[in-house]
Amino acid sequence: MHFIFQGQLINSSWQLLTELISGRVAVSVLPSHLKYAESHEWVYLDEEGNAVVGITDFAQESLGDLMDVHLPELGADIDQGEEVMSLESVKAASDIFSPLSGEVIAVNTELEDEPERVNDEPYDGGWLFKLAPHDESEMDDLLSDVDYQGLIDQS
Repeated sequence: MHFIFQGQLINSSWQLLTELISGRVAVSVLPSHLKYAESHEWVYLDEEGNAVVGITDFAQESLGDLMDVHLPELGADIDQGEEVMSLESVKAASDIFSPLSGEVIAVNTELEDEPERVNDEPYDGGWLFKLAPHDESEMDDLLSDVDYQGLIDQS
């Protein structure tokens, strides 16, 4: 596993510890198996080839404590970059955009009763919806973990 800090690759735990102690880096670890949209959604293709979508830790921290989740409709056909759902927090409401085009085949209904799962587990139990992608090559349009870290470092 590698770590991305302020757009720089950290290859070892020892180097990470040295950088943290020196104060040269801030802690922000992005999963490297995900692809990222500039609008702060993440996506990966599961073992069946379906796209699992959520929001990044950076996005959930920016929103604050989530109060409500408006999930997309099952069977909805959506385009890449299309507004597909919304999240409401104590600070604001935020539209969520689809990083890929496809048909919505599953939604995380647990979030209806526990929207805070997005805050607590943005890369795991806080996933939002799944798509049957129309064109897997759209993944190439998205950012790597290194590129996404560079984007949020500029924020």
